[in-house]
Amino acid sequence: MPRKGQQSGDDLTHLARKLVALHPDAPAKTLGRRLQAESNGALTLEQACLRIRYALGLIGKKKRRSLASVGGTARPPRQAGQVFAMPASKADGWEPHVLDVTGPVGILSDIHVPYHSETAVRAAVDALVGEKIEALVLNGDTADFYAISRWTKNPARRNFKAELVAIRELLGWIRQTFPEIPIVFKCGNHEERWEHWLWQHAPEISDEPEMGLDHWLHLGRHGIELVKDQRPIMAAKLPILHGHEKGKGISAPVNQARGAFLRLHHTVLEGHGHRTSGHCEPDMFGAEVFCWSTGCLCDLRPEYARINKWNWGFAIATIHADGSFDVANQRITADGKVRSS
Repeated sequence: MPRKGQQSGDDLTHLARKLVALHPDAPAKTLGRRLQAESNGALTLEQACLRIRYALGLIGKKKRRSLASVGGTARPPRQAGQVFAMPASKADGWEPHVLDVTGPVGILSDIHVPYHSETAVRAAVDALVGEKIEALVLNGDTADFYAISRWTKNPARRNFKAELVAIRELLGWIRQTFPEIPIVFKCGNHEERWEHWLWQHAPEISDEPEMGLDHWLHLGRHGIELVKDQRPIMAAKLPILHGHEKGKGISAPVNQARGAFLRLHHTVLEGHGHRTSGHCEPDMFGAEVFCWSTGCLCDLRPEYARINKWNWGFAIATIHADGSFDVANQRITADGKVRSS
């Protein structure tokens, strides 16, 4: 007979079954400790574990008992000789895009067509023509895609078709200006608006090739290569990001390049912040980690940010045969003059 406060054998059996039903994936010993604690001293740990093992059907020739009476489901019986395999991963591959060139590479960020600055874009492109660049990187937010953004929009300015016409015109003009060199179009956060809009409004056709950004912007017609999925572009040893890939955490630092260093601890060149800046820190052996952020080529006083810290600018990275590089981070003045930072 159980002492006062202790549970009967039937009660303990029922409790063991209930514990197994509620926690079907827990180890038997863990459930045994729980049962011992709730038996108020009626069971030793060994006795409690034994009852759990009976409830699981792990002792003798009996199958596991049905736990339907306590609202649970027993663990499925083990199959003799059953072999488990590692399930196939659904993770996508994520590798940098390699820009295999030597010589000067032009890098233009944040043009935001059709809200671009004609003065700034022309100054930057004219400077790159003078440098006889070997490749051009359109480093994100070349298009604005205002009409399909998730932000509150002015209905009078919401004309997605006109935006598409304008960005196609700019890309044609750029290819006409640089007819022979590789041109890479990297998606920034504004270009990602297209895919996000499709997922929300037309998911059933969002994966059709005809709905791809390269198709809508006529990139193939101009031999312009699209880089998506926030992949970095590697120009030899220089990683080029748009800047939004780093995620949140350091918002609008005083020096954007230093913010990039604090997040990445690696040399990088990025746009996104619309500000020209640089930051260098050596390690204990004197090896330098240098980060750059480039200015934008868009309207400096848009309706959503009339007062800001933006400036016009672009960059030229000269890639050497050994993989090393030099970066000229250029600013553009209000009258369209190019100045070195």
